[in-house]
Amino acid sequence: MSKSRVHLFISGRVQGVFFRARTRDEARQRGLTGWVQNLSDGRVEAVFEGEDEDIQSIINWCRTGPPHAVVTDVSVERETFRGGFSDFTARG
Repeated sequence: MSKSRVHLFISGRVQGVFFRARTRDEARQRGLTGWVQNLSDGRVEAVFEGEDEDIQSIINWCRTGPPHAVVTDVSVERETFRGGFSDFTARG
């Protein structure tokens, strides 16, 4: 299996709907590391590292998010795997 890293920017109604907490839980269930945070412009930003299939799974999950979220766009930037995280955390 190959490991990868992605940097996501998620737009829509994604703040105040437990998006960060659920993203953290979903990432941990998949064994991913990285972080998620709210941005001042209303988007959510996240970095995930892990196995390719788990990365694709969390990207797919982010396209819908938790029940009260309304995701309008997910920007995915593929980056070089660095292995610099020990856990997945929700920032801010």
